[in-house]
Amino acid sequence: MKKFASLLLALIVMLSFSVVAFAETSPLTDEELQAKYKELAGTSINVYNWGEYISDGSEGAMNVNEEFEKLTGIKVNYTTYDTNEAMYTKLKSGGAAYDIVIPSDYMIQRLINEGYLQKINFENIPNYKNIMDEYKDLYFDPQNEYSVPYNVGMVGVIYNKTMVKDPEKSWSLMWDKEYKGQILQFNNPRDGFATAMFMLGIDVNTQDEAEWQKAYRMLIEQKGVVQSYVSDEIFNKMESGSAAISSYYAGDYLLMKDNNPDLEFFYPEEGTNIFVDSICIPKSSQNKEAAELYINFLLSEEVALANAEYLYYATPNKTVIENEDYSLRDNEILYPQKEDMPKTQYYHNLDQETLGLMTTLWSELKIEGTSNTAVYIKLGTVAFIGLVAIIFNTVKKKKREKLYDV
Repeated sequence: MKKFASLLLALIVMLSFSVVAFAETSPLTDEELQAKYKELAGTSINVYNWGEYISDGSEGAMNVNEEFEKLTGIKVNYTTYDTNEAMYTKLKSGGAAYDIVIPSDYMIQRLINEGYLQKINFENIPNYKNIMDEYKDLYFDPQNEYSVPYNVGMVGVIYNKTMVKDPEKSWSLMWDKEYKGQILQFNNPRDGFATAMFMLGIDVNTQDEAEWQKAYRMLIEQKGVVQSYVSDEIFNKMESGSAAISSYYAGDYLLMKDNNPDLEFFYPEEGTNIFVDSICIPKSSQNKEAAELYINFLLSEEVALANAEYLYYATPNKTVIENEDYSLRDNEILYPQKEDMPKTQYYHNLDQETLGLMTTLWSELKIEGTSNTAVYIKLGTVAFIGLVAIIFNTVKKKKREKLYDV
């Protein structure tokens, strides 16, 4: 009987702890959210996001940041970057304290490993329930502690059908000499190298130096046909018809096609990158609770729908997918049927040695890519200096001869 009483007491204690734990992690109610808004009104958050990556009020769309400010009284200071690597460098430098960043999966893994992110308090994010289960427990944040999914996408090839006729669905189009000077390549090393690796059948997460060197040689070969390496400037180039072919993100293609119906798109048969961009809070955050309220706002049905309609990326938010008014819910590029789904691979964080190799090779590629111009400038400079020297010596010689004549 005594043993039974002890077991019963232990069970009661365990249940008590479970109840307390549950209470501690219960999401805020609407009333509690309103109280948080009042408490934090007058403060501010610094949001660092990709360019063109939030509904900003243009063309009659919702201005997400303004609506958040109206609702909460919390000011949003908003700045943008164009690559994961640029964001990482800025964060690492410590030059600014950000409350929100929205990196891609592999970069989130790197930021977690290097201690640049802090765990999120999901009590302040009741709308986390809107995230589909398939975008939870992912490799880069398996315990769902540091990130909240924002957008999902895949990489493909965009081409102008008036300039490119019936191409094969292959990365090789990006190397086609017939389109020399009309091809755009990513202006970041991870995506740029991946185009070569997928074409060559190389694992994009390889740590084998020989395979990175092989991909590098392919990019060197491609350099001769590349017009430029681009990020956000791709929009003007492809929409205006000043370039014929580019690798880029599917969601951005749909935006470009709205402005230029001659643009087409395919997922290469060799395979491509799938990514999940997620919202994170850096260790440098000075207003963590307000940042969590901002995340919760982004996950609300109305805001998530506005972003999905404006950005044209696939959404991980089930309230949007289930909304019959969502105009892109049946889009075959954003949401391919199972039989049309391309072979995909996530980028993973690379070890320091491989990261260093990738960075070095990319820098060499870009230098190599501009070497002819640099050589011409250098030769012209040398020739100019030589000409000046000849003139100076001739004048000096004539002066000397004149002096001796006297």
